[in-house]
Amino acid sequence: MGVTGPPGPVMDRDEVDRALARLGQEHEAIETSLLALQDHAGRRLLEGARLTGVTERRWADAEASITLLWAYFDAYTDALRSAREIRSRRRWSSREDLVELTELLRGESVTVAGSALAQAPAPHGAGKLSQSFSLTALVDRMNELYASSLDMVVAADAVWSALPARIDLLAAELQRTRQLAHSVGVRPGEHPAGDDLERITRTLTLLRERVVSDPLAFWVPAQGSSAPGGGRPDTTVYDREARALEDVRREIDAVLTVRQDAEKRLVRLRDVLSRADRTLAEARTARGEVLAKIAATEVPVVSGPPTVLQEQLATAAEYRRQAQWHRLSPLLESLEQKAEDELLRARESLTAVTAPLAVRAELRGRLDAYKAKVARHGLAEDPFLVERYDAARRMLWSAPCDLRVAEQAVLRYQQAAAELLTAPRVPEQGGPQDHRGPGA
Repeated sequence: MGVTGPPGPVMDRDEVDRALARLGQEHEAIETSLLALQDHAGRRLLEGARLTGVTERRWADAEASITLLWAYFDAYTDALRSAREIRSRRRWSSREDLVELTELLRGESVTVAGSALAQAPAPHGAGKLSQSFSLTALVDRMNELYASSLDMVVAADAVWSALPARIDLLAAELQRTRQLAHSVGVRPGEHPAGDDLERITRTLTLLRERVVSDPLAFWVPAQGSSAPGGGRPDTTVYDREARALEDVRREIDAVLTVRQDAEKRLVRLRDVLSRADRTLAEARTARGEVLAKIAATEVPVVSGPPTVLQEQLATAAEYRRQAQWHRLSPLLESLEQKAEDELLRARESLTAVTAPLAVRAELRGRLDAYKAKVARHGLAEDPFLVERYDAARRMLWSAPCDLRVAEQAVLRYQQAAAELLTAPRVPEQGGPQDHRGPGA
């Protein structure tokens, strides 16, 4: 919608003709815009909707503005028709005609009756008996009313076009998720995901009702934009519930996975706990062996298998038989971690209990390794080394073995062997001697 030229002195015939041509184009553009607004889908929806809140208030103002727009347009049409009639009286307009045309085209010659202004929203003349405008001021006023009315209509239509359809799609997905959740025992009051589904359902129902009755409550105007309909629908609540539903779907998927893999996981759990029990039994047997064979050492006590894990495993098996997948899912996750921890504890207990035997085995290996080394150097029959070796061996191969004393005996043998291996060799008496000189 455009604007006519400013007022001025008495117009000549060419100026009048040019102004009338512009006004005719202006009239056509205004009429096209008003008809488009009248036929706008958003306006038709607003007329038939039960509105509440901010939308109800703004639509009441917009309806009054649209009514006033048509009243202004009718007055504008009448003024243009009058100007054309005056100009058409004669081919060459007289001075009086030009003065009248100038006043009509540039002066405040357009009067809008009070009946048309009665329903106008403030500050557009509500309560006044009548109001006079120049054609320029009238077009400015129509532009202002048109922009505000179109902005309201476009914003409501944008929200209605975007949110209800998306809410309906999410509600359909919610219904499918509810059915799936019910099939695996995820119900309100029995599982947190079931409670979440109920809350999401209530929120979406209320959200749709509010969007339909008060779309402008879900409209975020664009900052700094003066164009009608500048902004976007506010999808904050919708997005939050969509994320919540996605979280619930993941929870349901986890429960479904439990239903599919429950038997395998239970078998694996039994195997892990069985290995832990066997390891603990081995540790208890080893502890008795250590106490019998190793003296003067601390041997940790080996605890028995925890009965609580076996009880929880039996509970898990019962949940599977009763198809209580939502209860089985968290229990299996907890049991799997506890079973792995129990197996690790059993292995650590076995390692701690058998540590003295490992030390004795290491000392035996070290003693034999040095004996083999001494034999390679022809010192296996050395009486001193034989005495030291026999002493260390008696300690390591007798029960109970004092590891501290045995280790000292091994060290003494090592030291004696090292001294002999590094000492200079003296030829035996009567043996062959090398009488060759240095230069031989």
